[in-house]
Amino acid sequence: MHAVQGRVEATLSRLLPPAEAIPARLHQAMRYVCLGAGKRVRPLLAFAAGELTGASPERLEIVASAVELIHAYSLVHDDLPCMDDDVLRRGRPTCHVEYDEATALLVGDSLQALAFELLARADIGTPQRQLEMVRLLAHASGSCGMAGGQAIDLSAVGQSLNQPELELMHALKTGALIRAAVMLGALCGAPLSEEAGMALDRFAKRAGLLFQVIDDILDCTANTATLGKTAGKDAAAEKPTYVGLMGLECAREFADNLSTQALDSLAIFGKDAQRLIALTDFITHRKF
Repeated sequence: MHAVQGRVEATLSRLLPPAEAIPARLHQAMRYVCLGAGKRVRPLLAFAAGELTGASPERLEIVASAVELIHAYSLVHDDLPCMDDDVLRRGRPTCHVEYDEATALLVGDSLQALAFELLARADIGTPQRQLEMVRLLAHASGSCGMAGGQAIDLSAVGQSLNQPELELMHALKTGALIRAAVMLGALCGAPLSEEAGMALDRFAKRAGLLFQVIDDILDCTANTATLGKTAGKDAAAEKPTYVGLMGLECAREFADNLSTQALDSLAIFGKDAQRLIALTDFITHRKF
């Protein structure tokens, strides 16, 4: 995991515009939000899924970086005053606090564009395969994915959602990009059978939901220093969460069930899924 995190960090540093290139302030801000922090869970999942299909690290580092750029852009926009209005991310001031709101908006726009440029220009598969990668990441990022989930999240403030409504929101806001990371990693290698592809997709969906449930648990049990972002903010903002819906202990039980379901989906892959199994354990038991 450390080796993959280091490789993705180096790849992002290489692919992002140099800090001194004009417009320098925008490029400096892009590098500020992408480098030197973050768990890199999505790139780790892309690399782990790529192991199932024999994908080369050279291809995986491109798709992993593209997914991480989309993730970074979403965090920058989510933190803006018109969204979640947060001042801390990954243990340091958010982009609009460190720079300004206009720069933060342009940073998000630029990171999103760069992600798709990477997928389009790199040698990561046949033209048909690359087109499918672009489609998959675009769908996960748009109104039927991450952006749509954020829209539901904003409209749900102060309201009560039932469990199916909450799961839909997070399947879009958080789960869609995690699912995309897994499937993009697999697409970098040999084709999977229909049965194996469906099993991997089931895993990705469960892992994405699991990540969000653990996030909700940590929001009310961990402190700001540990999380690197403002703890307790969801409850203070009256956002619907799994802890708010179920209670803390039931949310933990739900997370354990999701973890079991995710691992069961990997049974078809045997030992080849060892890295995905380890990442599922990491997601389940993470403290930040």
